Amino acid sequence: MFIKQRPSWSVPESEVTPESIYLNRRKFMTGAIASAAALSIPGLVRAEDTRPGTVLDYKAAPQFSTDEKPAPYDAITTYNNFYEFGTGKQDPSRYASEMSVDTWSVEVEGACANPGKYALEDLLKPHQYQERIYRLRCVEAWSMVIPWVGVPLAEVIKRLEPNSDAKFVYFETLNAPEQMRGQRSLFSTIDWPYREGLRMDEAMNELSFLAVGLYGKTLPNQNGAPIRLVVPWKYGFKSIKSIVRIRFMKEQPKSSWEMIAPSEYGFYANVNPEVDHPRWSQKMERRLPSGVFRPNWIETEKFNGYGEQVAGLYKGMDLSRYY
Repeated sequence: MFIKQRPSWSVPESEVTPESIYLNRRKFMTGAIASAAALSIPGLVRAEDTRPGTVLDYKAAPQFSTDEKPAPYDAITTYNNFYEFGTGKQDPSRYASEMSVDTWSVEVEGACANPGKYALEDLLKPHQYQERIYRLRCVEAWSMVIPWVGVPLAEVIKRLEPNSDAKFVYFETLNAPEQMRGQRSLFSTIDWPYREGLRMDEAMNELSFLAVGLYGKTLPNQNGAPIRLVVPWKYGFKSIKSIVRIRFMKEQPKSSWEMIAPSEYGFYANVNPEVDHPRWSQKMERRLPSGVFRPNWIETEKFNGYGEQVAGLYKGMDLSRYY
């Protein structure tokens, strides 16, 4: 059965992309994700160990009503920006298998009561997994709807107990050139590792999410395995992938794209059709899947349609200056 509430941020069915492989939806919503003891992520099965569309069970937990039809699994997993594996959209799906995620840890640092190196299962196991179907809007003016599985970022942060000096949360991606061919490219413009950050009130917002799966399976490597950030009211580059470090900071951290081109990519990176990228308009977006002869262009909404939940975070701010 579909349960229990539809939060105000949930995606209306009329706005999402057509369903192709999301099978047996009701069973998915009422089941429980099976435990995989051999994996470092508790309660999930690796995507490559199941056929696309296989429905997994997971323990009963408060769920949101999600009858939307997300983008097809194949589209989500083969059209990515993950420059650690190359700059082409298909490079991550081609080369991300070279990265090992069999064991994973996250280093927690800075202004908090519980710093340390956490095995991923220790960071996540107290928390009940949820499904969140979110819009993803890329700064390049394409978008998808994706069914993530994970835990609210706020729950993890509360357990780490940041102190009053913690005004920002910094995140860092794995830096492993031997596994990530984009990091060893002579043509890379990024100073590795990839870095991102949120203001503390953004990180504690109900929408901020740590994803460990999609479509009921563990994240494929190309989508940020084994753990990534999802902040759906911001452009996609803020949703940092393959996280190995979390640091609580008093000063605002520099993010990677902000360091590369500060006139084009700001720290906040809120989806805003009123503020164009210097080289293209942000008023419209191409919702994927989208064909060459039948492009699926739609109007972009401010805060990617999540203004009710997040607009108050920026009250009084000039969002054309703090872009």
